[in-house]
Formats: sequence, C-alpha cells, structure tokens
Amino acid sequence: MGTPLAAPGLLLVLAGTAGLCRALFSLPLRVSHPAAPAGSPPAPVVLRPASGSRQQDAPGAADGLALASDPGGTLNFLAMVENLQGDSGRGYYLEMLIGTPPQALNILVDTGSSNFAVAGVPDPDVTSYFNPELSSTYRSEGIEVTVKYSQGSWTGVLGTDVITMPKGLYGSYTINIATILESENFFLPGVKWHGILGLAYDALAKPSSSVETFFDSLVRQAKIPNIFSLQMCGAGLPVSGSGTNGGSLVLGGIEPSLYTGDIWYTPIKEEWYYQVEILKLEVGGQNLELDCREYNADKAIVDSGTTLLRLPEKVFNAVVQAIARTSLIQEFSSGFWTGSQLACWDRTEKPWSLFPKLSIYLRDENSSRSFRISILPQLYIQPILVIGDNLQCYRFGISSSTNALVIGATVMEGFYVIFDRAQRRVGFAVSPCAEVDGSPVSEIEGPFSTADVASNCVSSLSFHEPVLWIASYALMSLCGIILLVLIVLLLIPPRCQHRYTDNDVVNDESSLVRHRWK
Repeated sequence: MGTPLAAPGLLLVLAGTAGLCRALFSLPLRVSHPAAPAGSPPAPVVLRPASGSRQQDAPGAADGLALASDPGGTLNFLAMVENLQGDSGRGYYLEMLIGTPPQALNILVDTGSSNFAVAGVPDPDVTSYFNPELSSTYRSEGIEVTVKYSQGSWTGVLGTDVITMPKGLYGSYTINIATILESENFFLPGVKWHGILGLAYDALAKPSSSVETFFDSLVRQAKIPNIFSLQMCGAGLPVSGSGTNGGSLVLGGIEPSLYTGDIWYTPIKEEWYYQVEILKLEVGGQNLELDCREYNADKAIVDSGTTLLRLPEKVFNAVVQAIARTSLIQEFSSGFWTGSQLACWDRTEKPWSLFPKLSIYLRDENSSRSFRISILPQLYIQPILVIGDNLQCYRFGISSSTNALVIGATVMEGFYVIFDRAQRRVGFAVSPCAEVDGSPVSEIEGPFSTADVASNCVSSLSFHEPVLWIASYALMSLCGIILLVLIVLLLIPPRCQHRYTDNDVVNDESSLVRHRWK
C-alpha cells in the first residue's frame, strides 16, 4: 500500500515507540479545538450506483427545492460560493453584518446547535464584538440564555436585530440574537470568529424551542426552500493554519458546481440534531463486526462544529486496533491515538500511504439499501505543526466520545453535505475541493444490501433532551404532590399521627439533574 516501515526519514514523535519507529522525542499535543462541539473531511472517487438506485435530483426538482439559482432574485448560489473561511481545527466561519449601522463579525457555522449568538462585550480572545447600544434596530427581550457545549459554554441575553450577509441571501432579515456577556472556554486563543450560527432544529434552541432559529427565520421571511448545503475545503491542509481555507454555505438549495457525481441521501432519524443511522464501519475494507447499535449509541449526528470524527468508546477502540493492525507501522504509542502526542515525519515524506481507508455505511432512503462514504488517511492523519526545517507533525483526527458518533469536520471536508430539512434527509456528494496533490481523498459507493444488518440500528430507548425535560417536569409534579401530602400530614392533630420509635428510620432523598451535551 505504499512505503514500508523501514522507509528512510520516518520519524514518530511517540513515547515508547520501538524498533525502526523508536521515538526521538515527545511532543505534547496542544490543539485549539473549535469552541463549539467537535470534526474534518476530504475529496472522492465516485462510483455510480446501479440503475434505479441513484439519489440524484435534476435541476428544478420537485418539492420546491432550488437547484439552480436566480441571479436576479433572492437566491444566487454562485454568490455564496467560497463565502466561508477557516480550518478544521478552529472551525469555518461566515462574515455577517449585524445591526444599524452594520457591525461586521465572523460567525462560526455549526450544524450541531441551534442558537445564533455573538460576543456582546470585549473578550481577550476575540478581535471584535457586537455592541447593541450602537444599533438603532436592536431590541432586547430581557431573557437570559445559557448554552453548554462539549467544550465551553456561554451566558447572554436574548434580543433581535437585523442582519445581512455580504455573500449570502440578498436583503436584510430580523433574527433572534443572543449577545454573549460571559463565557468559559468558548472563545479560544487564535480563533477568528466572534459568534456562532446554530443551524440545527429548534428542539435544541435555548432557553426553549419557542425561540425561532436563524434558518427558520430565513425560510419564513425570505421564502427560501427549507434546505441548505455546506462545503468545507480544508482536506490535507494544516488544521490550525492561516484561516484562509475556503468553503461554501449555500442557503436555500444546492449549487451544482460544488460537487461531482451523484448525491446519496440518508434519512434524518429525528429532528433535533441532524441524526442519521450508521450501519457499520470498515477499516481497510474489513468490517469491524460490531452490533450496529454500537455505532448509534446513543446517537449519530452530522455536526460541522465538531473538529474530529468522534466515535463511541467501544467503536473507537475497535477502529484504533484495526488501524494499528492494518497499517504499515508496527508499533505506535497510545498517546497518538488519544490525542496527547503528535507523530512527525521528514517533510519530504508523506505518511498517508502507511494508513488504511476508513468507510462509514449509512442507510439509504430505500431502507433495504445502504451506501458508504469513505475517507482516505489524508483526512484523518492531519498536518498540524512544522518543527524546524525538516519535520512535519500530524495528529489523529478521530477521538472517542461518551455519548455519540459525530461526523465532524474530519469527514465533512471530503464531501458536499446537503441538509434537506424539507424532505428530512442528509445528502452526501463528492467535493471537488477534497483533493491532496491532485488526487481525491474521499469516495462514495453503493448501493449495498442491508440484509446482513438489523432493520433498526437506532435504540428506541435513547433519551433526547426534550424528553428529559418532560420527565423532569413530571418528576417535579410528583414531588410537589408528595410535599403537599406531607404538609397535610403535619397539620393533622398529634393523636392521629404515628409515634416514631428510636428504631424508625426516615430517609428522603431526591435529585433533578439536567445535562446538556453535544
């Protein structure tokens, strides 16, 4: 598959690595992850599916989806091409003008949350912030809102103001905006964005789902189709580079120049995150042979705000073992897999030929079929640091998760991803910008039979946040009834009360825990 282990110049910065891969030194990994949830992706070799199985929409398709733009109207998709900047290590952001007169801010694009929020006070880690007092169109709702992510959190005040997008839809729109007054590990050193644009469903909106989301407001006010698409062009580039990598957020439809081949769609299982169903994973063409429910524990989502491909712990361990077994590197420090150490090679060498391809199988809209999206090592062995004149260091673009499989930037950079909310489906197509040294680093293939897979790989017992709130309110109501009964009992004359002896034990303990995770 490429250069053997004994290739000259191969240097592994890993403690404890032996033999030809013995470490020369250790380098702790300090990476600025995007301050919202975690991800990264590549380019493709597309195999057309068999006749009758193609998931491709012709221009002007039904259901009101705009696949060709109207240069003179609200939608001009070509004007939205390359409207993003950033990298997989710190996220991709969109320039936005907020208020009257307009204040220009860069906003992180996050499909794993639902609030639109901007820095509302000076912060050491942001270069600009939105000052509501300078906007004549800002209206405060006086409602405090707090959002917690897998990394970081913020607290602010909800309000409304007008926004325009220099490389987006024509016109101005009134949007719910949270001004961030306090934050913890949200704005990080080196980030070039000043707020976050949550593009998930209103079920995740804070303080409640009654807050109309940014994209729902655009659909209602601009009358655009309920669909958007995303391309992030950072494949093979440093994950924390100059921040000038391109990308495109197309609001209202699909831009044909941003993909090649066919679009393959998988159903959205539930409208909160963009939850999909993973059927199996392969490393180097070998099935991991895990129960498909392991891949969806307790959800599998598509999240542009996550830098890495995140896998449930059991799946992660299986993937690491399979990569270590099939790669041409015989020994590897555990620190590389856990993200605490980097691996470095001579800059004249490319380590990608030493690692296998990783494939994710998704259920097709036709439930008896599946398709697979594959990323080559150029997407998950990610350049991050140059040491001196000779060494290029890389990180492992996959991490473990306690509560989800997250298709983040590591994978998304390989594809043009369509969030078709109108038809409750997520589409994947090969991205022309997912190339390294002129060769595609991502693939889509199918269809495949699902006869060897369970009919449902998503647990029906997963408790989503709205369900947790309902359960919480029910529990509080029950506690209220019990408290009322206790008060009544306390008011009953003493002769009707039970006289407790020294042997009686009364133990009343209750708790209500709310945990917001991504």
